[in-house]
Amino acid sequence: MSSWKSILLRIGDKSSEYNSSDDFKDHIETCFGALRRELAHSSSEILSFLLQCAEQLPHKIPLYGTLIGLLNLEDEDFVKKIVEDTQNSFQDALDSANCDRIRISMRFLTALMCSKVLQPASLVVVFETLLSSAAITVDEEKGNPSWQARADFYVICILSCLPWGGAELAEQVPEEIERVLVGIQAYLSIRSHTSDSGLSFFEDDESGGDVVEKDFLEDLWERIQVLSNNGWKVESVPRPHLSFEAQLVAGKSHEFGPISCPEQPELPSTISAVAYGKQKHDAELKYPQRTRRLNIFPSSKTEDLQPIDRFVVEEYLLDVLLFFNGCRKECASFMVGLPVPFRYEYLMAETIFSQLLLLPHPPFKPIYYTLVIMDLCKALPGAFPAVVAGAVRALFDKIADLDMECRTRLILWFSHHLSNFQFIWPWDEWAYVLDLSKWAPQRVFVQEVLEREVRLSYWDKIKQSIENAPALEELLPPKGGPNFKYSGVNGQEKTEQEQAISSDLNNKVKGRQSAREIILWIEENVYPTHGLEITLSVVVQTLLDIGSKSFTHLITVLERYGQVIAKLCSNQDKQVMLIAEVSSYWKYNAQMTAIAIDRMMGYRLISNLAIVRWVFSPENVEQFHISDRPWEVLRNAVSKTYNRITDLRKEVSSLKKSIISAEEAASKAKADLEAAESKLALVEGEPVLGENPAKLKHLKSVADKAKEEEESMHDSLQAKEALLAQALDENEVLFLSLYKNFSTVLNKRLPDASGDATLQSLKSIHGDSMAVDLEELPTMEVDDENGIAQKSQSNGGKATNNVGEKEQWCLSTLGYVKTFSRQYASEIWPHIEKLDVEVLTEDAHPLFWKAVHSGLRRLSNEL
Repeated sequence: MSSWKSILLRIGDKSSEYNSSDDFKDHIETCFGALRRELAHSSSEILSFLLQCAEQLPHKIPLYGTLIGLLNLEDEDFVKKIVEDTQNSFQDALDSANCDRIRISMRFLTALMCSKVLQPASLVVVFETLLSSAAITVDEEKGNPSWQARADFYVICILSCLPWGGAELAEQVPEEIERVLVGIQAYLSIRSHTSDSGLSFFEDDESGGDVVEKDFLEDLWERIQVLSNNGWKVESVPRPHLSFEAQLVAGKSHEFGPISCPEQPELPSTISAVAYGKQKHDAELKYPQRTRRLNIFPSSKTEDLQPIDRFVVEEYLLDVLLFFNGCRKECASFMVGLPVPFRYEYLMAETIFSQLLLLPHPPFKPIYYTLVIMDLCKALPGAFPAVVAGAVRALFDKIADLDMECRTRLILWFSHHLSNFQFIWPWDEWAYVLDLSKWAPQRVFVQEVLEREVRLSYWDKIKQSIENAPALEELLPPKGGPNFKYSGVNGQEKTEQEQAISSDLNNKVKGRQSAREIILWIEENVYPTHGLEITLSVVVQTLLDIGSKSFTHLITVLERYGQVIAKLCSNQDKQVMLIAEVSSYWKYNAQMTAIAIDRMMGYRLISNLAIVRWVFSPENVEQFHISDRPWEVLRNAVSKTYNRITDLRKEVSSLKKSIISAEEAASKAKADLEAAESKLALVEGEPVLGENPAKLKHLKSVADKAKEEEESMHDSLQAKEALLAQALDENEVLFLSLYKNFSTVLNKRLPDASGDATLQSLKSIHGDSMAVDLEELPTMEVDDENGIAQKSQSNGGKATNNVGEKEQWCLSTLGYVKTFSRQYASEIWPHIEKLDVEVLTEDAHPLFWKAVHSGLRRLSNEL
């Protein structure tokens, strides 16, 4: 990397390029000197790299803004080009709904205004353009309120600029910025309050109490008002331009070209709740809320922060996470070196966990956050590990209220995190969960973490890791291996005939007999004598046993002898029996159960509908609240179906682009041929129509080949579109089946339906009876109970679990209804009318109905 690039990139860092100095003024002067020397012969390269740095290191934007202000004194044309390029990039971002680029471009423009590069009035015009678009969008007569997500995003972008330039705007154009703030207040008065229903981390946040929590925009507006009342003083935003103010005022302020917001999305032709909900969902997908605050630490941990400083530091952290995805070490390095004068470890941990648990999906794969947390623990060994441990304890204390999807992510993260730190954890703090009922969320959490740890290591190692709480061994998964029915050992009682069939099949496989030969053997010698049930059990169990040594062995068996299983399990009923055999064989290993079923679905031996039927079979339904085993299988099945549709959509899109290119190539080849044929050429002194025959032959060949390629691509597109249509039909059937099964099992167990039913009322059913029992106890026994409660609290947990088994089963299952609805909302909305007719009928329980609608963010006032 060129020295000037390295200097520009490392500005603001304690690095060798700046002799480990942390003085921003020295950094800017050094960088300015380096760029000034290169400007004459590398201006285009400097311009491109400078804009790239400002976009991808947004926490350094004040430094880059000041640097550009100094360059403006040297070369006004160069800086004018920066402003023009920024304007073009900003307009492209608005047109393509690139939220991150819009937000960062506006912050960059604010920094340029502070450095006298941009006229304040130009920035105000940008604000007013966005604000006008937002106001029109939420206007019920002129706009389309279902797209409020976009309007809110525009207003958030305006407000988020003010910590970086509010003081300058208030000083230079006080009337104009006041007009903008009044406009924002007017916008807030006409927009609808945004509910976090379906996206809250904790179920109790959706209890529907009298107090309405401020949404993200309302909260930010309140912080900006406090900032304005404090004279726009922000500790967390560096203002390096003040050190060069005397020089910067001599520079020419440039105008910013006009921008335009995209046209308002058209209202649906038929105004209905469903049409409104679909458009609202599309808008929220395109303009998602960037973060939601987790608020797991007591306010005392961040009480020294001003309200706006919390917002600014969150912006810094989220920007670093965004632009350093894939560069974990650099990410951790920048996160610990933010340009703020106070400590922020707790806020950093809370922000990272809020992204890891963000609903409906984290911005990046969970593994990224795992690695960042791990690197931060190593970068700040004296502070951050304790903060992370505090976050885990805080989440564990509220695990009963934590959303089911968040709970699953937390289990996966925590087990993986511990695997990177030798599985060390003070398990004795949580040993009290053994005194809780087997369905208590805290007990289930510990059980699932230990099970995942065993997957990442081995049983004896995990047993050793809990030696400070040996009683927790009860929650470890079974140590045993496969449960082969026909082994003839370990008390397996099967007839000699069945064991002989299994042995014969084993020998045939070892003898490399083909699948066809084995099918003939089964049809002639096994099936007629023993019937379907025994035949299927022996064949499946034996093949699984042959493939049990490793994942590779399993794949090999399925590839060679999948036809045998397919022949036996030709319909859905038999496929359910097949899954039951897989589950029985791997009853002591949840991971292999999930892997085997997933692979069989991949080879089309099992359908997703068969998996849904098996998951909702009575023996699995009874496990819904105490084990992740059936849910993991169901998640894999729905995910695989969704991924297939996603892949087909990508292939269709790619083919459409290829067809355009092929049509252009065929058209050009045809034009070249026609042009050649129309030319007059002299042959033996006589004029002849057409070029040289050899050249004509070549051009005809090229034209024919291009035409064939175009037709071939059209055929491929037709085939892929047919596959996609079929997959979408199958997907519709899958979700209808899934919701019908959910509705059926919940109707059997939920208390009598009532319109005002809530999750909180469900939790209190058993709790109320417990409260009565406690009141009836003698005084000394009550004191004893209080003592136990205090001990539990000292262990970091809740005193008791007052939710009954039936109620906990309902809470867990409803949680998964909401999870699937939320995660696959884009696939469910196209079928919502059918879902309303066939599942969400008057017979559906209100709590089931609410869970589905909460997951889809389909609010009651839209219905």
